[in-house]
Amino acid sequence: MALEARCRTTAMGIMPHSNIEEALELALSLDIPFWPQLPRISFYEDMYAQASQNFPGIVVDLESQRLDFNTSRFEQELWDYSQKMEHTETFALSREYSAVYHKFLDKDLQGYHAIRGQVIGPVSFGFKVFDEDRKPIIYNEEVRTILFDFIQKKANIQYRELREKNPNAFVWMDEPGLGYVFSGLSGYSDRQAKEDYWSFLQGLEGPKGLHLCANVNLPYLLELGVDSLSFDAYQIEFMPKEYASAAAEFLKKGGVISWGIVPTESGVLAKETPDTLTKLLIGYWEAISQNTDLSLKQIAEQALVAPARCCLKDIGQGKEDTIEPEKQACQLSNIEERNVSKAFAYLREISQVLKDRYDV
Repeated sequence: MALEARCRTTAMGIMPHSNIEEALELALSLDIPFWPQLPRISFYEDMYAQASQNFPGIVVDLESQRLDFNTSRFEQELWDYSQKMEHTETFALSREYSAVYHKFLDKDLQGYHAIRGQVIGPVSFGFKVFDEDRKPIIYNEEVRTILFDFIQKKANIQYRELREKNPNAFVWMDEPGLGYVFSGLSGYSDRQAKEDYWSFLQGLEGPKGLHLCANVNLPYLLELGVDSLSFDAYQIEFMPKEYASAAAEFLKKGGVISWGIVPTESGVLAKETPDTLTKLLIGYWEAISQNTDLSLKQIAEQALVAPARCCLKDIGQGKEDTIEPEKQACQLSNIEERNVSKAFAYLREISQVLKDRYDV
């Protein structure tokens, strides 16, 4: 892959839209488009539900909108699963589980510098899905071993399909769960996660990418063995010296950092402008440059710019009790969609300012 970041724009997958074509149009407006995950279209479009297809022991409960895992069912289905592991369709994302993904593949994507996909990561999936005793399946060693291999194969199949549409395709692992491994209550330590993830990444085809919009431990994430890292840069507010050193070492090795700099919540976004957000990002880069021997131009050359988080919930918007629930939901959805459009517009403006400033 010949990805030249050069302050190009991209975004993470989840969006609040209920119209597929409108969401695709917005995603395709970025330098590096992605296929949107639209859970308001169907529960199958939820990132956890999508990844669950054909995993032994799991049933999708559409009525309750949840994933049901049972250990006995897992053991019963394991043999049948092992017989299907050599078949591509076992790990491919079907139209039933994502109409949006297949509509994205139907587009002409050759003219873009690169295109991007995503799969929920094994750590996040393992923390999110519970067994019959309400225990996260990541604690079950046998299930966890199968899970890491399963998600790896899912990512590889998606990468191959995207690469047929554009030679510079890549897939990010969406891993908010990596923000939990530092908790003493998690039961799955950061050390164990690092060991598991290192092995997991070695089996990924194509560029190894990771996205995290939960609490960020930047040095830890940059040491996992990824080629590109996407994170919520807006939340850190300043660049600690240890973060600057870790980022510099990563960039020296040729890594790409996607800086999530534009908030999508209305209450937060309303306080910012493209100018304030550009200054915030440049402040991070200056901290890296001042504490290392990296030039600002090199940092910019290996930077993507993106929204700070996945673009679904508008947690900054209050609700009026006097509004009927259906109208309230519709109103909130419209607000969220407008926020995403505004954030993407900010993103394009910031990108152009950075490209001009650093001549990239």
